[in-house]
Amino acid sequence: MSSSSPPHIPSPNAPEPFAARHIGPGEHEQAKMLAECGYGSLDALVAAAVPTAIRTSGALALPEPASETEAIAELRELASRNTVRTQMIGLGYYDTVTPAVIKRNVLENPAWYTAYTPYQPEISQGRLEALLNFQTMVADLTGLATAGASMLDEGTAVAEAVLLMRRVSKAASRTVVLDAECLPQTIAVVRTRAEAVGIDVEVRDLEAEGLPGEFFGVVVQYPGTSGVLREPAFYTGIGEKAKAAGALYCVAADLLALTLLSSPGEFGADVAAGNTQRFGVPLGYGGPHAGYLAVRSGLERSLPGRLVGVSVDAGGKQAYRLALQTREQHIRREKATSNICTAQVLLAVIASMYAVYHGPDGLARIARRVHAHAAGLAAALREGGVEVEGTHFFDTVVAKVPGGAAGVVAAAREDGVNLGLAGADRVRIACDETTTPAVLDKVLRAFGVTASAAERLTALPEGLARRDDYLTHPVFHAHRSETAMLRYLRGLSDLDYALDRGMIPLGSCTMKLNATTEMEALTWPEFAGIHPFAPKEDAAGYHALIGQLSDWLTEVTGYDEVSLQPNAGSQGELAGLLAIRAYHRANGQPERDVCLIPSSAHGTNAASAVLAGMRVVVVACTADGDVDLADLRSKVETHAGTLAAIMVTYPSTHGVYETGIAELAEIVHGGGGQVYVDGANLNALLGFAKPGEFGGDVSHLNLHKTFCIPHGGGGPGVGPVAVRAHLAPYLPNHPLAPEAGPETGVGPISAAPYGSASILPISWAYVRMMGAEGLSRATQVAVLAANYVAARLAPHFPVLYTGQHGLVAHECILDLRGLTKQTGVTVEDVAKRLIDYGFHAPTMSFPVAGTLMVEPTESEDLAEIDRFCAAMIAIRREIDDVATGRWPVERSPLRGAPHTAEQLAGEWDLPYDRALAVYPGATEPKGKYWSPVRRIEGAYGDRNLVCSCPPVASYEG
Repeated sequence: MSSSSPPHIPSPNAPEPFAARHIGPGEHEQAKMLAECGYGSLDALVAAAVPTAIRTSGALALPEPASETEAIAELRELASRNTVRTQMIGLGYYDTVTPAVIKRNVLENPAWYTAYTPYQPEISQGRLEALLNFQTMVADLTGLATAGASMLDEGTAVAEAVLLMRRVSKAASRTVVLDAECLPQTIAVVRTRAEAVGIDVEVRDLEAEGLPGEFFGVVVQYPGTSGVLREPAFYTGIGEKAKAAGALYCVAADLLALTLLSSPGEFGADVAAGNTQRFGVPLGYGGPHAGYLAVRSGLERSLPGRLVGVSVDAGGKQAYRLALQTREQHIRREKATSNICTAQVLLAVIASMYAVYHGPDGLARIARRVHAHAAGLAAALREGGVEVEGTHFFDTVVAKVPGGAAGVVAAAREDGVNLGLAGADRVRIACDETTTPAVLDKVLRAFGVTASAAERLTALPEGLARRDDYLTHPVFHAHRSETAMLRYLRGLSDLDYALDRGMIPLGSCTMKLNATTEMEALTWPEFAGIHPFAPKEDAAGYHALIGQLSDWLTEVTGYDEVSLQPNAGSQGELAGLLAIRAYHRANGQPERDVCLIPSSAHGTNAASAVLAGMRVVVVACTADGDVDLADLRSKVETHAGTLAAIMVTYPSTHGVYETGIAELAEIVHGGGGQVYVDGANLNALLGFAKPGEFGGDVSHLNLHKTFCIPHGGGGPGVGPVAVRAHLAPYLPNHPLAPEAGPETGVGPISAAPYGSASILPISWAYVRMMGAEGLSRATQVAVLAANYVAARLAPHFPVLYTGQHGLVAHECILDLRGLTKQTGVTVEDVAKRLIDYGFHAPTMSFPVAGTLMVEPTESEDLAEIDRFCAAMIAIRREIDDVATGRWPVERSPLRGAPHTAEQLAGEWDLPYDRALAVYPGATEPKGKYWSPVRRIEGAYGDRNLVCSCPPVASYEG
């Protein structure tokens, strides 16, 4: 919406617009904030802040906003177009039962889904414990020493395993071997990722052909795609041959099967990877689901992604934190070995709680029932004259029907069952937790078999029976009743700080409202119960929603095409860069491989460029934080024949609208390069500027930021990639869903054709209810809130960067470096002290060390923003008290923060009183958030690495 557009006047009988619920400050509050900033209207503020050169003309072409009731009705209609059948397609995706206590109290609970990544561990102890349970579950079941805190999906987890094996292997070969029984989507994702970094992928039938002479790693699916289980000697033999070749051995294992089968660790695997979807996480047309990655002892420091470890707090009490945090890829930048910067925390929590609730006996009971159904089905098919492949399997049966496979699949479909079509002659039938004898009878009818499935049969090889114990920690035995489970979940959530408690003013992370109406469709069976490889007709509602959302995203960004497949911002970055790389190659310029990245850029930009096979060249920034255009021209000239792209964040990572962005694009285009505009800060542009119009060729968008998908404690996320028409032929595609992308595409980025499809209704509902005017108003108020915070706090903390007219964009950076030099008080001290005041800290030391980046968003009302400002001003007074000598910094409330209730009951020898410690400033006793632990000693946890459930007794500090 342009500043001159006439206001929309709703009918007096119309319901209150959703935008009025989403946007925190009302008109009176906005007027007060505008006065503080020195402007008379939102239009005037935005006109001053946003450079004229990038402004779009006219309003966004979006439907008139729907009310919440209308949006739900439309979503109901879309959902009704989906057809939910019994899903027996397999290929790594299975129907499952989400225990109601977990569904209601985790998946549908804002205390869990509105939390941020646990970078402030003191106020994240609940989700960190849940993730430690996840790591323990995975490590125990795989028989390996250490598991990470979740990956994006199985395909990308195996791809990360391949990269890990390449780094660690002593073999000179650049070939990784994938068994032909690996999941087809996994093979495709690995090919996409491997090609970009020069790894050769060889797929072969390892049982028939064996291993080649030279290779650095090998991946085996366990059980295989066809359900096959080989003899134990096959699996141990692969490990022995890999070790002899100096290579590493990865097993892509089904965790439910591992409750009955020997673990990968038992037969010599170095790495295990896979997903945890069947541990209570709905199918959701492909996601989100938590992948996993585990490694043997000695490889834990090579794990990509996040790792939760056990440490101690300042009082010696056991506490959890993210271990080895320097491995985070946005810190390693161009030296990164992965671009993973998003996990699937919410889904990992669900999977871990599924294991906690069922325990080892319950999981094994489910697995035995699943296997018995598969074995009984196979016996009945054979009795009915149908040939069944193989004698050993866990849950998947492949039947041979020469020339008649399609007919069997169609007959089952008519009876409400989706089977897997595995060619003209083969039908795949995957049993799962929801399989019943009645379902098996339907399957048999489709084959023309009248016998019923036998019971209590087995088709497991004797030598593969699981012999060791797993999930022995008390947490997997203590919560069998629903009462106990309910209280455990509530107790953990009480330890955490999430958006349901108060503002999370994280710069660059856009922690805005995740409205209940937006979340409502998430667990509807019509969206939750669709297999990602179900026939397209079964997902007609999904495809309509995907089409509408894609059109809206291209409209608001100014691009021509969008792919919703990437299931994280990091994956969207990679997809965009691979599209640029493919474009240059198609134009006969494969030598173009240099990616220019400003020194101010988010670290995932550099990491993604490396993983796209590009060389990173850093462009300098000026003293005011802008990209140095003179240095840019020099770098473009230096790399004139090899320039591929520039990656630039807009508004900049420094929180300002740079005035030279259009000129930047002209310089890069003039040098033959493409312009990648990182969409992390799109919340400051919607309705006023479109990256595709002011010079961008490609952007990724963070739907878990600007478009209201909740962060879920560090995942789920969706990172669509949007491109101009010339790059559209190189968007991601998928071998199992031709409609998911162009035939000339770069291959799949995620395991599922549409990534984390089940959370797309959240963003659909946001755009549908906000409309053009609402989205534009949200941008205006986000900019207003940031400038209001800057104006109020500037007298107390210098605002490091500003744009034209001294304004910031949607976030501001507070510079504490001078105060630290003067007093010794650090940004960490301020961050931890904010906990005592009842706040999550802003982003620390990014993009500039020694600073705090604040993004209040449009959803916080003035009272909450003022409460934050008051807390920061009070903290500044405490810093002044340190400066004047009232307290030494080491014994100040800043260094002692956060303070716990437990401290109040003990001896008190600090030079400030208890009330100041726990009820500082205007903090009131009512509703106070209490940190469960004191400041955590990070170095202790890294020196004494413990990444699974520790003994119940507390550590001695």
